[in-house]
Amino acid sequence: MTDVTHDINDVRRQVGRRAFKAGEARVVTVSRSYDAPLDDVWDACTNPERIPRWLMPVSGELRLGGRYQLEGNAGGVVEHCDPPKTFTATWEYGGEVSWIELRLTPEGGGTRFELDHIAHVDDTKWAEFGPGAVGVGWDLMIRGLSLHLGSGGATVDPKKFMAWLGSDEGRRFMTDSSEAWYAANLAGGEDEKTAREAADRTIAAYTGADGGGEGAEG
Repeated sequence: MTDVTHDINDVRRQVGRRAFKAGEARVVTVSRSYDAPLDDVWDACTNPERIPRWLMPVSGELRLGGRYQLEGNAGGVVEHCDPPKTFTATWEYGGEVSWIELRLTPEGGGTRFELDHIAHVDDTKWAEFGPGAVGVGWDLMIRGLSLHLGSGGATVDPKKFMAWLGSDEGRRFMTDSSEAWYAANLAGGEDEKTAREAADRTIAAYTGADGGGEGAEG
């Protein structure tokens, strides 16, 4: 497993708003540079035979208009696909619909990965966990992709990854991720008290400090 501090610091996080479909939406953005060619990162993110090597099994059709389902997590419909640069899909989980937009761009000899998670969320619900509700999950997914790309495409052992999640190092990763999203929330204009309380609830939910186990939201 890689160094937790580097994993957290290598990711850029942003929190904002934008007009999207039915109205103003919250936007959580994660981005990271990879020392891998554009086509390789695109394949890792869109090839249904490769996605399980770093994320989780996926079924359905990853093509324009196709419906996909990540095992035990979100599913949705592919709304836009422009290989090897952009990919947009609905993100349907827990009876709610949001959207993901993936953008890949060449950067030096590598690739810049940038993903927006876009959701129409009311202020009350947003205040409960803030961006960390989905942000910590994306940090974990990006870490899996980093391990996969950094090992030449090797499969990330899901049992070892789950064991790591329950370890002191795994809990530190989720705590540090929540703190990084707290900082991004402040930078996005949230007041300090609301942002702090949301981050504390996110840390408790993901680390099991509230007795509920990992994961505030998919």
